[in-house]
Amino acid sequence: MTDGSRESRAKAASVADAPSKRVPRFTLSGEPSGTWRRLTVVIFTLSIAFLSGCTVGPKYARPSAAAAPAYKELTPANFKDTDGWKQAQPNDGTLKGNWWEIFNDAQLNALEEQVNVSNQNIAAAAANFLAARALVRQTRAQYYPTISANPTITNSRPSLGQFGGVSGVSSSSSPAFKLTSFTDYSMAFDASWVPDFWGKIRNTFLQNAAAAQASAADLENVRLTAQAEVAVNYFELRAQDTLKQLFDQTVAAYQDSLELTQLQFSAGIASDEAVAQAETQLEATQAQDTNLGIARAQFEHAIAMLLGQPAPTFSLPAAPLEANPPAIPFGVPSQILERRPDVASAERLMAQANAGIGIATAAYYPTVTLSASAGFSNTSPTDWFTWPSRFWSAGPALAETLFDAGLRRATVQQSRAFYDRNVANYRQTVLTAFQQVEDNLASLRILSQEIRQQDTAVSSAQRNLQSATQRYQAGIDPYLNVITAQTTLLTNQQTAVNLRRDQMTASVQLIEALGGGWDAAQLPSVKDVSQVTPSAAGVK
Repeated sequence: MTDGSRESRAKAASVADAPSKRVPRFTLSGEPSGTWRRLTVVIFTLSIAFLSGCTVGPKYARPSAAAAPAYKELTPANFKDTDGWKQAQPNDGTLKGNWWEIFNDAQLNALEEQVNVSNQNIAAAAANFLAARALVRQTRAQYYPTISANPTITNSRPSLGQFGGVSGVSSSSSPAFKLTSFTDYSMAFDASWVPDFWGKIRNTFLQNAAAAQASAADLENVRLTAQAEVAVNYFELRAQDTLKQLFDQTVAAYQDSLELTQLQFSAGIASDEAVAQAETQLEATQAQDTNLGIARAQFEHAIAMLLGQPAPTFSLPAAPLEANPPAIPFGVPSQILERRPDVASAERLMAQANAGIGIATAAYYPTVTLSASAGFSNTSPTDWFTWPSRFWSAGPALAETLFDAGLRRATVQQSRAFYDRNVANYRQTVLTAFQQVEDNLASLRILSQEIRQQDTAVSSAQRNLQSATQRYQAGIDPYLNVITAQTTLLTNQQTAVNLRRDQMTASVQLIEALGGGWDAAQLPSVKDVSQVTPSAAGVK
């Protein structure tokens, strides 16, 4: 036997033994059974770890805010001396629904109804809320795997030089080969998932949900502010109408006095000095009467802007101010924590900052990514989607930062500082709310007393004018005394109108300080802000 034949039989024996040593066993599906078992174990283990994973970071609890047991500026003992509360004492309930209806003014009701429809500040705040809610849904999507498809058809020709010096020259030991172009047909499906082992995604979701809730509270605060501004401007405009009516009547009375004085001068009873004084009094009052139109026009334009209407197309007919302040239920200080939208917004911002601490803390822990890819690939379009053309890969990946020079620690410290800042802002907002309520309660109580005193002063000024006129007509006193008495009466009447205006605007501002008819129960829940179908929050 030759050496060549012995070598051939040895190679044949080696090939015959190879499958039992190198090729893994195949299942009926044609896949290595050991690989699938190992992959199943990995996926099962990671699932158990995911289910038992913890959410790092502090658990949120609303910080306390000091609140007095009762308001001091208006107590039940003061009700009998305070306008509005004389006839009806408010119970401990809260304002409900359309708070402006408590004033029983049909024109004001019609204006307030337009605010929710056309006010552009409210529309902008509503858009901010919808954007914040969309961000919550974006974050929620991170809980689930990402699956993508990547179909490709690629025609290519490799370069001979890219194979590192392989030569195509034919020889006895190295047969020649030919490089040609070919087309690769591929349909790949990729999937990846980052399990939320440490609660980073959950904290991000909670952070964005709290931000959306704060945005909803901001929307209600903008709405309340616009409604209150409309009411304040409306009562300011009506006060200008009342002053206009007063000055028109005063100008008419001064005109009569001037004509009488001129007749007396013609008859030789009055002097030219008296005529000049009467003319000066009339002309100065006419100028003041004309000047009232400026303030009225400005208040009218402000109302048009708040209603979302062009100022040139909006007008309100003149009507006197009806000063009937209502009895406003103000409850106890602790209720304001649930009734003011700005307080609710500040509280939600604290929750947002607290979730930020958890996000920063999660950076200390590794990130695990599960990825898989499968599909079909072949150079023949007819065999593209056949079973032998399949390919797949799957496996986990882990990433952990080993050194960052204190970056993560500083980020956690920054997040905690942000939380402390929001706690301070929340408590300051609560203190401001208490201040505003007490300010307006004091204003209403004191204005009631001041109005009674001012009405007495008006009555006294009227008697003084009557006496001065009689003494002048009797020739006892000069006409200057009449002018002085007229000026005093007009000044006191003007002050009385302004006090009643202040009383009505203070009532509006008290309602605004109490939060209007809103309460924290109307704030959307975490489930609400993560809904797929958005809502325009009643704003067109």
